[in-house]
Amino acid sequence: MLTFNRRQMLGLGVGALAASAVAGRLPAAADNVTGYVQSIVSRMTLPQKVGQLMVSEVYGIDPTVEHSGNITRFGIGKGVDVVRELHLGGVIYFAWTDSFTRGPEGVAALSNALQATALETRVTATKGRPQGNKVAVPLLIATDQEQGLVTRFGPPATQFPGAMALGAGRSADDARVAAAITGKELRAVGINTNFAPVADVNVNPDNPVIGVRSFSSDPALVSQMVAAQVEGYQREGGVSASAKHFPGHGDTAVDSHYGLPLITHTREEWERLDAPPFRAAIAAGIDMIMTAHLLLPAFDDSGDPATLSKPILTGLLRDELGYDGVVITDALNMEGVREMYGDPEVAVRALEAGVDILLMSPSPIEARDAVLDAVHSGRIDEAEIDRKVERVLRMKLRRGIISAPKCDPALISSVVGIPEHLSIADAVTDRTVTLVRNDGVLPMPVSGKRVLVTGWGAGTTTNVQAAFTAAGATATSLNYNSPTAADIATAVATAADRDLIVVLTNNAGPTSPLARLVNALVATGKPVVAVAVRNPYDVGNYEAPAEICTYSYAPVMPGALVRVITGEVNPTGKLPVDIPSPSGGVAYAFGHGLSY
Repeated sequence: MLTFNRRQMLGLGVGALAASAVAGRLPAAADNVTGYVQSIVSRMTLPQKVGQLMVSEVYGIDPTVEHSGNITRFGIGKGVDVVRELHLGGVIYFAWTDSFTRGPEGVAALSNALQATALETRVTATKGRPQGNKVAVPLLIATDQEQGLVTRFGPPATQFPGAMALGAGRSADDARVAAAITGKELRAVGINTNFAPVADVNVNPDNPVIGVRSFSSDPALVSQMVAAQVEGYQREGGVSASAKHFPGHGDTAVDSHYGLPLITHTREEWERLDAPPFRAAIAAGIDMIMTAHLLLPAFDDSGDPATLSKPILTGLLRDELGYDGVVITDALNMEGVREMYGDPEVAVRALEAGVDILLMSPSPIEARDAVLDAVHSGRIDEAEIDRKVERVLRMKLRRGIISAPKCDPALISSVVGIPEHLSIADAVTDRTVTLVRNDGVLPMPVSGKRVLVTGWGAGTTTNVQAAFTAAGATATSLNYNSPTAADIATAVATAADRDLIVVLTNNAGPTSPLARLVNALVATGKPVVAVAVRNPYDVGNYEAPAEICTYSYAPVMPGALVRVITGEVNPTGKLPVDIPSPSGGVAYAFGHGLSY
């Protein structure tokens, strides 16, 4: 087993890394870092090298206890044994893998137990060949904490609004601070990698998979926010970040979780629309770029998705854009990458295309074996595997994962969800709320007033109701995700004696039940505020006396919404996208936003 204590690392010229890891700087002696990395790789067995190129989910909050999810996925019961068998380079946490079921302390215990396993010395057998574990390398421990719509680590961790809300706030500093706090809280529980920020430019209002996960439809604004968040996550937050989804997922009408999208952009359109945020991420020093499972015939007309495309990942990303960091796939269990080849072949083709890390293969052991066979047969040169592993290890060095793989549970209470972070999140959210229409309804102080909150989301309507109650109102809520005629009649009857009606909508098309609910309540003549709590495009599909976009139904949203409605906060958010009208025009233009 090869390990380096602190004194040996100092001798290699990388001892300064521990001190500078959170700051995200490489030690000055780059040659010594290269030598250190190569010394690790030279002592690795081939299965260990391949393992470093794999990040997989493992199930269970206690990895020493068998979990049915591990048995189904790997034929192995315990998370620790999954790490041992595959020599995993990393793991990824989700709520559905039970990674977050015991709060921050439980996450920290899980992270430390998995890291301890990765650092063990043991001998395993792979495909009948005994392999000595000559080197121990800590894990990447990852999650998707984009904030807003895609959030894995919930309260008590600090919650921020998502990307499009930050785009509406127009503050790169707010974007940076949100990323920095998110990164610090992740690192406090042992999560050292965050698959964010989203660098896609959402130019298609009908995009089913990106939408509010994007900062904007404007490439310049997206670029500014992406660069700020790379700085926040990596330099200040101390976690590796991943710009996604290359070569750009913003103009799709198909969700790549379920199908294979086609991007018809010409090379010139791609350079103008899709490329700028990725260039900005590269210039900011992004650790990883995540691929997209989509077709981009302007660069590769073979029919292979970008994840499996050498012209896109090597020719475009590495050669033209000059990117020399880690390339990671989007999840390989998504249908967009599984249409043409079996799962083991997908893994091999991805590595051939230029990928460094395979994320969440649905057949991880078979994928590992296929890569081993590809090397043994000469299809993939082991020297190329070495180069990929070296990129991964450099990243682990850069972020202090090798020098300090574990977290200190005693520090959690001084980092995660502390009052300072929560106060900052509230202030950032206040600056994102966008008032797009106001026919003299707002502001409206609500102390002593009767307020009805209705519309989409059982939890969201309840949370907004609670925020009004905290502001002194007598508030009630009626939740209708897809209201029937009877539901609408009930809401209208309930509104009769209310001073203010607030209707929450989510993906409300012009003829949708939610749009009909808004229109019916407007017809009562009562003061109505319609709130698009996810995609802002809703506000183009109905007309209410007051219309607001929050871009998010995160836990920080209700308080900010009520502060804007009551006038405690003067709204300053500006639309980060055009809002189309049902007739095909523009209902509200990019940059529109009212104040009091």
